[in-house]
Order: sequence, then C-alpha cells, then structure tokens
Amino acid sequence: MMKMATLAGIGIGCGTRVVVPEVFPQSKFILRPSLLQTRKTSNTFISISLVPKRTFSISASVSDDSNSFNDRQVRVRFAPSPTGNLHVGGARTALFNYLYARSKGGKFVLRIEDTDLERSTKESEEAVLRDLSWLGLAWDEGPGVGGDYGPYRQSERNDLYKQYAEKLLQSGEVYRCFCSNEELEQMKEIAKEKQLPPVYSGKWAHATDEEVQQELSKGTPYTYRFRVPKEGSLTINDLIRGEVSWNLDTLGDFVIMRSNGQPVYNFCVTVDDATMAITHVIRAEEHLPNTLRQALIYKALGFPMPSFAHVSLILAPDRSKLSKRHGATSVGQYREMGYLPQSIVNYLALLGWSDGTNDEFFTLEQLVEKFSINRVNKSGAIFDSTKLRWMNGLHLKALPMEELIKTVGDQWKSSGILKESEGIFIEDAYKLLEGGIDVITDAEKLLSDLLSYPFHDTLSSSEGREMLEEGLIVVAESLLAAYDNGEFMSALEEGKSGWQKWVKAFGKSLKRKGKSLFMPLRVLLTGKLHGPDMGESIVLIHRAGTNEIVTPQLGFVTLEQRLKSLREVDWEAFRKVDEPATVASH
Repeated sequence: MMKMATLAGIGIGCGTRVVVPEVFPQSKFILRPSLLQTRKTSNTFISISLVPKRTFSISASVSDDSNSFNDRQVRVRFAPSPTGNLHVGGARTALFNYLYARSKGGKFVLRIEDTDLERSTKESEEAVLRDLSWLGLAWDEGPGVGGDYGPYRQSERNDLYKQYAEKLLQSGEVYRCFCSNEELEQMKEIAKEKQLPPVYSGKWAHATDEEVQQELSKGTPYTYRFRVPKEGSLTINDLIRGEVSWNLDTLGDFVIMRSNGQPVYNFCVTVDDATMAITHVIRAEEHLPNTLRQALIYKALGFPMPSFAHVSLILAPDRSKLSKRHGATSVGQYREMGYLPQSIVNYLALLGWSDGTNDEFFTLEQLVEKFSINRVNKSGAIFDSTKLRWMNGLHLKALPMEELIKTVGDQWKSSGILKESEGIFIEDAYKLLEGGIDVITDAEKLLSDLLSYPFHDTLSSSEGREMLEEGLIVVAESLLAAYDNGEFMSALEEGKSGWQKWVKAFGKSLKRKGKSLFMPLRVLLTGKLHGPDMGESIVLIHRAGTNEIVTPQLGFVTLEQRLKSLREVDWEAFRKVDEPATVASH
C-alpha cells in the first residue's frame, strides 16, 4: 500500500524566496522548466511540481510493505521526556515502535528528550530505562548502548541545534524576532478581539538589516522565528489515520530557538529525527498537530520527511483520557502490584491492535511475528484493569511450575508472612491457593487469610449464630475430645489422607455428613465460613504451627492454640446479638 506525504504552499514570487536545498539525503531534487519532475527510487517516489498561483509542492511516498526508506533500513524511535514515570500510554507507543522495527528487521532507537531542564530528572530517566528493560523492549541505540547517531539525550545535542538554526537564519528561512513578552501578549489580545487565530503578526519578518543590527547593538534579547508561508496547506497520509490536512494560514511564524538559546521542542525533534535517520515516526495522536511545524522544518533543512503514524489515546472506562484519578497508570505501579511484564506487553498490544483473529494470548516474540501497523485502530482504546488482571493470570499459569512457585515463595517471604521462600510448605500452599492468584500479590492476601483465625467475628455474624442453633457446640465438644485423646493430631500427622480417614469416622460418631459436618468443623478450626479445600487447609495450618515457618509479626494462631481456646468460649454470649462473646487470645 502506498503512503503519501505532501507539503504545499511554499510561496514563490512576490518577494518570497524559494530555497532549494543543496543537499537532500538519499534523494536529488532537480528543478527543470517542465511542469513536473518525478524520480523513483526503490519503493519511494519523490516529486517536485510547480503549481499556478504562487504554490510549490513536495510529495514523498513510501510503501509500508517495504523494509526500506529510500533504500535505507527501517529506523524508529521512542523519545520519552524524563519528567515522571513511564505511563502505560507511553509504554504502548514504545511497544508499537519496537514491534514495527523488529517485524521489519529495523532498528529501535531510544532518545531522551530532556530539554525541559526544570522538570527533567536523572531519577525519572533511570525509572523509564528500568521500566522499558523490565518490559523486554531492548533498544538497539540509545543511553547505555550507544550508536552511530548519538548523543541520545537532547541536552547533549545543543551544538547541533544551534548549527541548524544558524543554517536556517543564513538561508532566510528563519529571522530574529526582538518582540518583548508584553508585545506578544498584546498581539494575542488583538487577534482575540478580531476573532482570529492567535498567531504572530510578523512584525520582524521583514525588518531591514539596519533595524536588526540596531537591536543587536543594544543587546535586546531575541528569538529565532520560522517563516511560515501565508498560503497553502499540508496533507499527510498517516499510516494509521489516513489523510490529515492543515491550512498554513492558521499557524503564523513560530519560534524555533528561545531568547535564552534553548531550542524549542518541534525544532529539536525534527533535527533529531532527521540526523538520526528515522524513517518512521510512530507516536501518540496528541503529537499530530506538531506535524505541521515539523514538516516545514524538514523542507527548509532539505531533509526527507519520515512516514508518520499517530496512535490513538488510551481511554478510561468513562472514555476520558486515562489519568491518575482512574487508578494505577504507570508501568512501575503495575510492577510493584505484582504484574508480569509479559502480561503488560500482551495487554498493551491489544489496546488498538489485533492480528485479525480472536486470539488474545501472545508472547513478545509472537507479537513481533504478527504485528502490522496497518492493523492498528485509529479510535481510542479503553483500558480495562479487570481484563489486564485476567490476562496476567493467563501468563502466570503459562510459567514453568518451578519458576512460578519460586516467585510466589519470594513474595511470601519479602512481604513478611513466611521466614522461608522455598520448601514443601511453599509448594503445597501454592497448589492449594493457585486458583485465586491472578497477580503475584494475590498470593500474599490468600496466605494471610488462610493463616488467620477470625473465629469471634464469624460467630458474631448472622450466619455464625445460625450455626449455633444447628449444634455447633456439640461438634466442638466432640472435636475437643478427639484432640484430648490424641486421635485428631495423630491423623493430621499423616497429611490429607489421615484427615480424610479421621473426618469420616468423626462424622459417623456424630451421625453427621456433608454440610452439617464440614461447616461446623471449618468454623471451629479455621474461624471462617468459606475457604479452599478444608482438609488441605487444616493440614497446612497444622504444619505451619509445628515447623515455625510463619513470622511472629503475623500473629498466627496455631491449630493447638485454636483448639485450646475453644474451651474458654462463652457460647451463650454468641447467641445475644448485642453482647459479643470473647475467645481467649494467644
């Protein structure tokens, strides 16, 4: 499929100069008397045409089916600003760039856009690099890796920006503007009163050399402003959004260098993308308006424009832009919450892209194999945290069992529940609780709940009081008798099989079975009305008390302590709604 970018409206005649670049990398522009001159190189078409009424147009089209851009290797970049944590939207943009580069056999470049000196921090940069590495998005060039197109931090490229700004000044494409902030504000007010776009009036666009030299001699601060044609339009054929157009008369001459010598974002980005030989710019749709300024700078500097692809925003369930008020939004937060990097990558890829099937489970390698920019949707994608959790569960279960148990064991130890992170207790506990684990941190709550003994709260509930009416005291007395004669604890030493034999005989002695047997036993031994398999739970609780694997700070009540405390229960008090009973604490 052919992708086209067209720049129109560079004025000819009537005192406006046309500067044909002396050097145009990878392509030669030849201006001849004929109305149209076209040159084809591989899958790239470049044309120059003279159009009546003072217009001049450039067209460049690249086939997305090709692995080349003017016979060059595909090169994409992700360019975060280190002013905060890596947002999931930024992570998805990085992922799409990575997948495109890998699927085309190209290069994935990481560039740090740290020209916002007040907000950029080294800590934020390190966090972004850490999150990208954690996601598995290894960059081919950039910080920590190097490359032939460095430096890869904008703060280290100021000399380059100044060089190109001077080049544009010498060619007449930019000029010095000595307007004060007060003058600029007044221009905006006048435009507002006339209901016009708030564009620069062009006060210094046609200043004489004498006027400029006079201000320079006085030391008046100045900016560099780019001369924007007053007529024409820009049309690009976005790889995702299709044809997008802007009229040039809505822009006005814009600043590329501030009075303090610092370059403006759009100028930096254009110089960087051009000098780093970026062939495809895949970025968030909020950057779409920047394309107009950047296209003009590409033309003025004589660089070929890359192909553009603007990815839709990630939306909250209410279809507003995803923000902190909707919950976790950064990659680092999801890492701390126990999510796996492969599940984050899988889910982000599906926010606006599919392979055309109903498949939803993909590894990073599978995504590289199947990814196509043509299948990226231009409409906003809704971030569904419930689906992300479900997907994380799929990826957890896809891990090798040894790795998964080790990860869960590490979580239990690091969270302060257990003293150890490996062993038979950890293995059995995981197998008992695995059905409820979609995120690693789920394991922490599940084990804490399993080891807890909220007997008082349970018996104080309406369901608990109902059990008292169904003979809970009788079951408790028989259970204590089995404990006293040693039958119960001996059975648990044999594990689940011992429990099964004992509970069967116990039920027969009480002439109880099913719910009437197991519900009272669950409440008496676990303190809860519901939970995982009761036999396995009680065996684990027994072992936790005998091998001292639980940390003291958890306040764990051993099985023996639970049984002994049953002797001190004031059962009648539980029957009174307003008078809670007490259980001896240990």
